[in-house]
Amino acid sequence: MLKKVLGSAVVALALACSPAMAKQNYEWTFQSSDQPGIFMFQMAENYSKWMQEMTDGQVKISVASTGSVVQYNETLDSVSAGILQGEFTDPSYFAGHDPAFGLIGNTVGAFGHPSEALKFINYGGGKEIFQKLYDKYNVHLIGVVITGVEAFVSSKPLNGVADLKGLKMRAPEGMVQKVFAAAGAAPVNLPGSEVYTSLEKGVIDAADYTLFSVNHKQGMHKIGKYPVFPGFHSMPLQVVTINKDIWDGLPKSIQTMMETGVWRLATEVFFQYEMQDLEAAAKARAEGIQISDWSLEERAKFRNIARGQWESVTKQSPIAKEYAEALVKFMKSQGLM
Repeated sequence: MLKKVLGSAVVALALACSPAMAKQNYEWTFQSSDQPGIFMFQMAENYSKWMQEMTDGQVKISVASTGSVVQYNETLDSVSAGILQGEFTDPSYFAGHDPAFGLIGNTVGAFGHPSEALKFINYGGGKEIFQKLYDKYNVHLIGVVITGVEAFVSSKPLNGVADLKGLKMRAPEGMVQKVFAAAGAAPVNLPGSEVYTSLEKGVIDAADYTLFSVNHKQGMHKIGKYPVFPGFHSMPLQVVTINKDIWDGLPKSIQTMMETGVWRLATEVFFQYEMQDLEAAAKARAEGIQISDWSLEERAKFRNIARGQWESVTKQSPIAKEYAEALVKFMKSQGLM
């Protein structure tokens, strides 16, 4: 009897130590849409480090910089085909595949704070609809990161939608320009390198540019002394995705850790950008800069104008339509529309 028990124990130990029972290791390359040294690239590298720590070395992600494997606008197809295993990127780059990518990547006028976007995406149905879009390309959406609401630089006081009428302003082509034109402004397309001199010379009165802290660091508020902060118009997002075949073959425990890692990534990006912006805003006020914070009523007015432009995209894409309808339902439930 003892020999039988010992024999069974030896067999069990041999099975446990066999290669078939050993934990599988994964080594992947995820390409970022940023260059090394950029904050979001550093955060992608942090995600890679967290995954290695959380999985006890099972998952190793090499973060490639933009253009190092494929061009920035080719990562979706490359992840789909398995050339890249994943990506950290702005989904708006793929609007040529489906207009829904552009609408979801930056739903102009929708959000006044990153928390609003994260609530809708994670708890209001946004992520599930977004995944329907990725399903068409054999890609799994692990999660979404909000890079922060962009502020608005202005050399004229702007306290609401009425003040946008006739405003000469810089705005990138596409939906941003269309929304501001619908609000009565006179948007023009200028490269970022010309924003400061154009404001200084009076070619434009205002600009959609970037985050408040970046604007302040670049001296924009020396000539645009009436910024709007927090912003009301543009809040780009980034996604973390992986090839769907790879995702479907992963143990549930690793899937959960990867999703949890993106949630940490989103939280850290949100908090760090917000801290930088609030610190810059405090300095700006001390320097005599007059910061305007639009009321909820004015933000809702602008959002309703923007909604008309969202609907123009929904005519081109069933998923864009589903996303916009879910977003409007969420906004109304939160008293934001």
